[in-house]
Amino acid sequence: MNTASTSSYLDGLLQGRPAAGPLAWLNALRAHAVDRVGVLSVPTTRDEDWRFTDISPLTKLNFQPAQDVQAPAPAAMEPFALDEAAARLVFIDGVYAPQHSFNRAGLTVENFAAGLEHHGAAVQAQLGRLAAFEHNAFAALNTAFLHDGALILVPRGFTPAAPVHLLFVATRKHAASHPRCLVVAQPGSALTLVEDYVALQDEAYFTNAVTEIALGSDARLHHVRVQREGAEAFHIANCAVTLAPSSCYHSVSVALGARISRHNLGVAFAAEGAECSIDGLALIGGKQLADTHTLIDHAQAQCTSRQLHKCIVDGAAHAVFNGNIMVRAGAQRTDSAQSSRNLLLSGRARVDTKPQLEIFADDVKCAHGATVGQLDLDEVFYLKSRGLSETAARNLLTYAFGAEVIERIPVATLRHRLEQSVLARTQSAGSAT
Repeated sequence: MNTASTSSYLDGLLQGRPAAGPLAWLNALRAHAVDRVGVLSVPTTRDEDWRFTDISPLTKLNFQPAQDVQAPAPAAMEPFALDEAAARLVFIDGVYAPQHSFNRAGLTVENFAAGLEHHGAAVQAQLGRLAAFEHNAFAALNTAFLHDGALILVPRGFTPAAPVHLLFVATRKHAASHPRCLVVAQPGSALTLVEDYVALQDEAYFTNAVTEIALGSDARLHHVRVQREGAEAFHIANCAVTLAPSSCYHSVSVALGARISRHNLGVAFAAEGAECSIDGLALIGGKQLADTHTLIDHAQAQCTSRQLHKCIVDGAAHAVFNGNIMVRAGAQRTDSAQSSRNLLLSGRARVDTKPQLEIFADDVKCAHGATVGQLDLDEVFYLKSRGLSETAARNLLTYAFGAEVIERIPVATLRHRLEQSVLARTQSAGSAT
């Protein structure tokens, strides 16, 4: 598809966006995003950042925002509930569902409509400023649709023990939704956040998500992101994080679903002494494509980053990982390490991995590495010598490979469910070989 055609496709996706509201600054932000959509185009494999990820199947389908959204019965939502959650916001096909939401956390966890009324200045200072959309068509498209969304404001020094759960549920085929999250954590605060994308149907639909996170000095955030969309879904997401002095961001991202998924994560060290830890797992099969692009921007001195990304790829699936660590001039005493580990379960499975280091400072400690391979035959033989069948041995080793990331999720209910999902997927892969 040529540039003119992809621009026309984006123009079509703009249909059904919300009308202008009473806030001039929000109207201006949306209008600017619409203008950017008008000059940008859908990325293709001719774009360097997308050369391994062909999303042309997306442009062959027409998606529009769902109309007259009906909330599912409570029983349909029960499989996704987290027992530990102190607050939950639920969005059905992109529309806020208050009947399924609650807040017992003692902090601001609101839909944008209420949040803008009560905290307009705090929202205006951050919204649309972290996740840049000048050159990102999908981030611009999301911003053009700003209406419902999750607003989380953590007060200074507030450290709730229980997590906040953001649940985005897809129920309509051919629906487009544009989930938006804004998290602002004041100095000295701490929070565990679960961002969860699920489906109640397996037809094609489109999720286009943007999350912005600003951590104040000494603030800490555990961010768990789970993408378990329907089998024919398209999922594109952008997440931007900025870190103040001595703040700490820990992310665990798990991708299980969608026909085609892409997750862009950018972490910017805006001050000295901050830390981040980014763990990721993609477990895919069939003809799925899962792409993760990350940028860890060490713009300030004395910051630490750790990254582990794993892919388990079966069938004719294709996983992509591009991890860029940027150490800018003046960012002395940076300590950064990155590891990409990939497991192929079939002869048709494919992984393209590209860990990158760009270093413009001389007093740093940086390392990266990547491995792509199949199960270790010596390990399989060892387990067989202890009485396991070859299938059971392979399943156990595959499960253990993925469980290393799952175990880092600090929410027991979610961790257990994902462990069961990984175990079921690995057993299914073993029985098919």
